[in-house]
Amino acid sequence: MPTVLDPDLAPTGKHVVSTLVQYAPYDLRPGNWEAEGDRLGDKVVGLLEEQMPGFEKLVVARQVLTPRDLESRFGLTEGHIYHGEMTLDQSLVLRPVPGWSRYRTPVEGLYLCGSGAHPGGGVTGAPGYNAAREILADWNRISS
Repeated sequence: MPTVLDPDLAPTGKHVVSTLVQYAPYDLRPGNWEAEGDRLGDKVVGLLEEQMPGFEKLVVARQVLTPRDLESRFGLTEGHIYHGEMTLDQSLVLRPVPGWSRYRTPVEGLYLCGSGAHPGGGVTGAPGYNAAREILADWNRISS
């Protein structure tokens, strides 16, 4: 609830609740997100209601952002907030792809430091910190 830290995000006595549903498919078969987005929102609110009875009555407004919405509004390819799947074949030295791990790319001096780099999205700041360490190590090697 971001309003716990910043009460100005909602009227006095109200809160904003954000819920993330991971691994929603980009393409639906059958159907499409325009038709199914609200249904997903209903399902999520229903699940929250099961855990927190009375929750549904407190909802004044809601917004459902589908993978297609995340792509069009924020440039997240296929709605991936982690810039790629968080699966074994895209983890550790395989993230983002084999040969591009350790934050380096085939282009000399070009480093990766976002969610697409190890350890991936959801570990705030870690890819940037790790990339900075590699950059400094390379710079020290070149300078000496």
